[in-house]
Amino acid sequence: MRHLPYFCRGEVVKGFGRGSKELGIPTANFSEQVVESFPSDISTGIYYGWACVGNGDVHKMVLSIGWNPFYKNIKKSVETHLIHTFKEDFYGEILSIVIIGYIRPEKNFDSLEALISAIQEDIEEAKRQLDLPEHLKLKEDNFFHLPEGKIVNNH
Repeated sequence: MRHLPYFCRGEVVKGFGRGSKELGIPTANFSEQVVESFPSDISTGIYYGWACVGNGDVHKMVLSIGWNPFYKNIKKSVETHLIHTFKEDFYGEILSIVIIGYIRPEKNFDSLEALISAIQEDIEEAKRQLDLPEHLKLKEDNFFHLPEGKIVNNH
């Protein structure tokens, strides 16, 4: 993956409303403009890396790039699941991510349960990978320090 690590920052916008409600796995969604700014030849699929809301703590994350075949999306999306429990939504805040590695291609599933199970496996794989010393160092990257220095939603 010649584009990795890939650094990206953008405002969190409302997505399809499925992550928390249907899957129990909340995601932060980037706007179409941010999605369109990704390299056009970056493969669709599931990735892992680090993410930070505003100037808050940096957390492990798993991310989906693509059309989500199970839901038959017509627009490409980038959905980030931070492996952390937030007390409230953070729509309108700035999400900074570093994509470090690739887990698997996106694929369709026979059931919602199979999709949820695969996402849980992706989360466990992300946790394992991000504990490796070569990946831990990116957690401290200066990219995660926003220049304004503002605290966002107490995170």
